Amino acid sequence: MSVLGQRIKNIREKLNYSQKRLADALKISNVQLSRYESGDRKPDPEMIANIAKFLEVSTDYLLGVTNDPSPKENDRQISSAFYDQDNISEEEKEYLDLQLEIFRKMKEERKKKRENN
Repeated sequence: MSVLGQRIKNIREKLNYSQKRLADALKISNVQLSRYESGDRKPDPEMIANIAKFLEVSTDYLLGVTNDPSPKENDRQISSAFYDQDNISEEEKEYLDLQLEIFRKMKEERKKKRENN
């Protein structure tokens, strides 16, 4: 099971949500959610953001970047400083925030691999 899948499952169970309840909220099948939790499938960045938002945790936590599940308000303020506020939708901001988080995680993983070699 992946870190992402395990964390989705742990938070869901901690909140006493069934797979069906979370899947319905995310507008996916419970089979698809089960695949995410087992690590058989990886959700796209938009879905990761939706899961984090619904479960009220940070995407960094779901992705294993941090062990602190708390959403970070200041993270959004920092990254949004790079946006042209008049010409970008909220959905686009969320997508770009998530892409930045994924990039940072990948960069850190590459750094760790180099250090281990």
